[in-house]
Amino acid sequence: MEEIERVDDLTPKEIVRRLDKYIVGQERAKKAVAIALRNRIRRQKLPEELRKEILPKNILMIGPTGVGKTEIARRLAQLSKSPFLKVEATRFTEVGYVGKSVDSMIRELVEISVNTVKQEMMKQVEEVAKRNVEERILDAIVPESKRTNIPEGLLGIFQAVDQSRYRQPPVDRKSAESKRKMFKEKLRKGEIEDMEIEIEMEDTTVPAFGIVGGMDLEEIGIDLQNIFGNLMPKRKRKRRMKVSEARRVLLPIEAEKLIDMDKAIQEGLERAQQRGVIFIDEMDKIASKESYGGPDVSREGVQRDLLPIVEGTTIMTKYGAVRTDYILFIAAGAFHISKPSDLIPELQGRFPIRVELDPLTEEDFARILVEPENSITKQYKALLATEGIELIFTDDGVKEMAKMAYSLNQRLENIGARRLYTIVEKVLEDVSFEAPEVDKKKVVIDAEYVRKKLSSIIEDEDLSSYIL
Repeated sequence: MEEIERVDDLTPKEIVRRLDKYIVGQERAKKAVAIALRNRIRRQKLPEELRKEILPKNILMIGPTGVGKTEIARRLAQLSKSPFLKVEATRFTEVGYVGKSVDSMIRELVEISVNTVKQEMMKQVEEVAKRNVEERILDAIVPESKRTNIPEGLLGIFQAVDQSRYRQPPVDRKSAESKRKMFKEKLRKGEIEDMEIEIEMEDTTVPAFGIVGGMDLEEIGIDLQNIFGNLMPKRKRKRRMKVSEARRVLLPIEAEKLIDMDKAIQEGLERAQQRGVIFIDEMDKIASKESYGGPDVSREGVQRDLLPIVEGTTIMTKYGAVRTDYILFIAAGAFHISKPSDLIPELQGRFPIRVELDPLTEEDFARILVEPENSITKQYKALLATEGIELIFTDDGVKEMAKMAYSLNQRLENIGARRLYTIVEKVLEDVSFEAPEVDKKKVVIDAEYVRKKLSSIIEDEDLSSYIL
């Protein structure tokens, strides 16, 4: 909760500054999402009666592909520690047709939210879980030292348990304990990481069931894992693995045993309802009024199904009922052929904030290559540094790559900043291929180097349309 409280102190200007670390330009879009996030924080501080009346103002982003629409929404969710889901509007079909219904995005958001809370709780009990993993590994190495549970009470009476077979002679017990202590020391020093052991694990697989009509059980809120997991006896299977792998495999299993799953589910549901963010991409693809014949499976029908979810309704999930009233929806689309006004009027009204994103300029491309914390040039420098190669991008080299990317976007299809990936990948193709054997460990990427690698492809329009 402390982390969330620190997020609540973020001002709109600070939110924009944080987004600037990853996204170049698009000031209007950053401002709109910063206000939306701050309004959610303000809402949490209001009295219960007034808080119920204030709904989030959903956002519609309009702009060509590759200008930062998805990245803005994703980084905003990370910044606010909110459950985040990105979906494409085109993947949904109208209710009654085979395919994904729009309700499934709420179930996916809840699943993400619950898993996030679960991971946070598991992190808190990690130290205790590590000790339990250590004990399980020692049980596998020295099975004679394993403490066996003796059936007691009524179970022991009815089963007529011979308790003597559960007890070891004192001498054997002492020897086993001494051996266990020796291996514990070796385990903590990391001396037996490559030793192979046999671990007994629960088989959590559940039989597959199908339902007529193409729906899966998750879509109607049925959790078979819990239903059959509790009815059927736990099956166990043995797996051989190294000690190092056993640590990795057993840690989440042991940590999950220590957390309160009911509490995790309640917290996950609350976060999804109050702080969830759903980014719906390709919104323009379901907005066209043109008819292509046949039933309208993915266009206006999907809009009609989407409307109640964006307006606010209750969706049943395997974890319980979820209200969608306070989930923030950010829709996006290029809207080249269709217009936002082609959406059904009721849906248009549910996205009151509209932001137009600017097409990227040559200067923007140059900044994208070097400024963001996760820029492409920084990624390639780090990758090739693992081979001992120092990669240096000069200013004129960066400008040349930006110029070529901008030029190709103008001549061919405009795919925005994604063009930079193809350009940089082609420029560094030979360096990446020869890196392990090359003697020259310093590579300078200047304008001449870039032209040498790309000029022949750029000049041949037919070739560039396929390669770049």
